[in-house]
Amino acid sequence: MTSSAPLPPLIGIPVALAAGTAIPVQGRINGALGARLDDGVAAALVSFGTGLVVMILISLVLPRGRAGFRAIGPSVRERRFPPVYLGAGAIGAFFVFSQSLTISLIGVALFSVAAVMGQSLSGLVVDRLGIGPAGKRSATPMRIIGVVLTVVSVIWAVSPRFGAAGEPSSWLIPVLLPVAAGILLSFQQAMNGTAAFHYGTPITATLVNFIAGTVVLLAAWLAKVAIAGPGNALPSEWWYYLGGPMGCVFIGLGALLVRSLGVLLTGLGLIGGQLVGSLALDLFVPAPGSVVAFATVAGTLLTLVAIVLTTLPWPRGAAAAAARRRRTGTTAGRT
Repeated sequence: MTSSAPLPPLIGIPVALAAGTAIPVQGRINGALGARLDDGVAAALVSFGTGLVVMILISLVLPRGRAGFRAIGPSVRERRFPPVYLGAGAIGAFFVFSQSLTISLIGVALFSVAAVMGQSLSGLVVDRLGIGPAGKRSATPMRIIGVVLTVVSVIWAVSPRFGAAGEPSSWLIPVLLPVAAGILLSFQQAMNGTAAFHYGTPITATLVNFIAGTVVLLAAWLAKVAIAGPGNALPSEWWYYLGGPMGCVFIGLGALLVRSLGVLLTGLGLIGGQLVGSLALDLFVPAPGSVVAFATVAGTLLTLVAIVLTTLPWPRGAAAAAARRRRTGTTAGRT
């Protein structure tokens, strides 16, 4: 098992924010690749496939990667964690599926809000149950306030793009898919973090994650080809293939950080970084139809405030008063 000490929030949260900035860049690249190939599933497969190649090379070159790979067998045989954790990468594949199936129907903004809502709420539950390597973390009032404020902030930040969603009757059913994908993302982070702890390195957890995701996407792509035929040929421009390596960054760092920050705070940090990265892209490398309004900037800043609030303890006086009320109620019930 890894001997590295957990990171304090003062260091871990900025790292999570930095890792999250890679998510919108990856989305921009994969979206462009999907349009070029005329096949969203093929683009996701290329992204996972290139990420898998990168992780294989890292695992072969670095001593810690080789040691972690040798730890897979003993970890599974000794049931240090449930075997289903090996399939955590399939959740990433499902998330990509949900993107390709619903964004054209509900728009990027509504997809983002639905996914963030699912991920934030499930992060509270996963931490409360102690599924991740950080153990149980209570759903304190400050953490609940932070989650609610995060969801509100994200809604505010992406509100200028809501026009793409259309009438409510057209998105009420499709929006359930990104909500489910967001809920599962917290479990994926907990699985990867637990596996990384027992492998001794997030390198191996990331490698296994990409293996599972690639297998799922390959099966989906083969089924799609059998029904509809292949899309366009692969492009020659090198930058189309950067999505996979960027996925290695935020999946690996997420697996590392979840031990220190817990599932909820890691997820919120990645969400905050995603908003910051999206804002930077819209400002400096705008895509057609990009919108940078006051709500976009203010909502992003408010999300960062929400993340900080989530790290704060509930005031001592409030906790003591609540304890006194509980004791008084118990005593009154006995008299």
